[in-house]
Amino acid sequence: MRARLIRAVGAQPYRGIYSLVAAATLGPLTYEFARNKHAGPLLWYLRAVAPIRWFAWMLMLVAFILFVGSFINPNPAGMGASGGSNEPHGILKITRHPSFVAFSLFGIAHILMNGWAGDVIFFGLFPALGIIGGMHQDARKIRELGQSYRAFLAKTSFMPFAALLSGRAKWSSDDMPWAAIGAGIVLTVAIVALHPMIFGGNPLG
Repeated sequence: MRARLIRAVGAQPYRGIYSLVAAATLGPLTYEFARNKHAGPLLWYLRAVAPIRWFAWMLMLVAFILFVGSFINPNPAGMGASGGSNEPHGILKITRHPSFVAFSLFGIAHILMNGWAGDVIFFGLFPALGIIGGMHQDARKIRELGQSYRAFLAKTSFMPFAALLSGRAKWSSDDMPWAAIGAGIVLTVAIVALHPMIFGGNPLG
């Protein structure tokens, strides 16, 4: 369907249609969740466990850094990326799908802090989207780009740091995502401060 739509309306209009469909899907889902938070039986309660709470915030910090980094160093499979380079750099050496990993970490962090069945289902959608979405993008780009994208896959990993630990990627000082780290810290501090007013609850306990 994607290829047919792009041929029919063009790449840029397709991105607009895709964004509208995504908003029309996620918006009502988020609205309904906001009206029915903490629905269903309580499966676990970890909010009072300080190390788990701080671990959840570390996950959110990393998620923000990866999300910002996904715009600075976009995956060649991502929407709007050229897809021409198979040489990873920057945050792509950590994971070739920084935005999908960011969504996954967001979901995991909130699952830890929200053990009600309804919350677990809602926030569980984010790591499911991240994993399935990344696998789908990889398969699609292999079909579209062939060996060029296979070369990119060989030098990167979906699992964060796996390519670096295995030696398939080499880190250098030029790869340090300072802008993403700075923006991630600012976003984390802002969300900690604004979370009670925007989303309810106190993330600091």
